[in-house]
Amino acid sequence: MASFKGSADVVIVGGGVIGLTVARALALRGVRDVCLVERGNLGTEASWAAAGMLLPQVEADAQDAFFDLACQSRDLYPAFAAALREETGIDVELDTTGTLYLALNEHDHEEIEKRYDWQTRAGLSVERLSGAEARELEPCISESTLGALRFPKDIQVENRRLLSALANSVKKLGVTTLTQTTVDSLLFEGNRLHGVQTARGAVSCSVAVIAAGSWSSFIKTAPQSPIPTIEPVRGQMVCLAAKPQLTRHVLYSPRGYLVPRHDGRLLAGSTSEHAGFAKCVTAGGIAGILRNALEISAEIADLPVADTWAGLRPRAPDGLPVLGPCGEIDGLFCATGHYRNGILLAPLTGELISEAIVSSQR
Repeated sequence: MASFKGSADVVIVGGGVIGLTVARALALRGVRDVCLVERGNLGTEASWAAAGMLLPQVEADAQDAFFDLACQSRDLYPAFAAALREETGIDVELDTTGTLYLALNEHDHEEIEKRYDWQTRAGLSVERLSGAEARELEPCISESTLGALRFPKDIQVENRRLLSALANSVKKLGVTTLTQTTVDSLLFEGNRLHGVQTARGAVSCSVAVIAAGSWSSFIKTAPQSPIPTIEPVRGQMVCLAAKPQLTRHVLYSPRGYLVPRHDGRLLAGSTSEHAGFAKCVTAGGIAGILRNALEISAEIADLPVADTWAGLRPRAPDGLPVLGPCGEIDGLFCATGHYRNGILLAPLTGELISEAIVSSQR
C-alpha cells in the first residue's frame, strides 16, 4: 500500500478490472497524477471471481446498442492483451479457440436457430453444426446434443492473469494505489467536484471516477449527482481439475458453461442470486452448477473438484453499465454496473472514460 497523499489530478474509486483499466488508459493518455483507491486489495472481488468469457454473440438475443458496444470491446482484446504483455511480460492467456453453444433439448434447438438466423442476417461470424459435427469437434459433449452454433470470435481470457497484468501496468505507469482504504463521500464546491473523503483523509482532485462495482452506492454524493443504485448479484463457481483437458472450446448451454484453462483447470458456472453481500458458496448453488455442467458433458463426473468460490456482480436497475459523466457535477464520472460483462467491457470502458475525462479538461 502506497503512503497516503492528499491530492491528485484524477481519483478512481475501485480497483477491479474497470478501475485498473481506466487508470491505465488515463496514464497512457498522459494524465500524470492518477490515484486509485480500493477498499480491499486490487482485483479481488467480481473481477477475480469471473470466468473470463468474452461472449457477446453467444449471449445476445438481438442486435442493439449494447450488443454493438460489447462486440467492439471484445474485438479490442487481441491488441489489449499484446500491449499488456509488452508492458509487463505477463501473458493473459487470451484463448481464441472460440465457443460452442449447445442445443441439448428441442427448446434449445429453437433458440439456436433464431440466433443463427438474426446473426447471419447481420453478417456476424457464426457456424451452424449438427450434433454429430459438434461431437466431432469436442467428443466430450453430451450424446443428447441436437445441434450447436460455433462462435469463432467469442473467446476467453484468464481474468486473474489479466488483473495481475493490469496491476503491474499501472504501477509501471506511475499510478498511485491506496489499498485497504474506503471512500466515504465525494467533496463538492457548488456544482464542481473538488475531492474525495477517504477513511485515511481527504484527497483533493478535479476529477473522480466511480468504479466501485457493487459498493458504488455506498459512496455519499450530492443530490444533483446521484449514483444509480447498484445491486450485488451473487455468482458461484466450481473449478474442476481436468488433465488432460476435456475441451478446447468454451462449452455453453442456456443453463451453464464449461471454460477450459491452459493449466488444466475447468471452470463450471454459474448462479445468479439476489443474496445481498453474502459472498458465500452454498450447497444448492454448487449442486445446480454441477447438474448443468453434467448436462453439457457427463465426462466431468469423475473429475476432482479443485476449488469453489463466489463473487458479487454489480447490477444497475436496467442491467446496463453506467458510463460517463454523472449527474450535474463537473468532474464526476461513473464506470460501474457492468454486471456480468466487466471483463468483456473493460478495454472499451477504459478508452471511453479516459477520452471523456481528457476531453473535459481541454
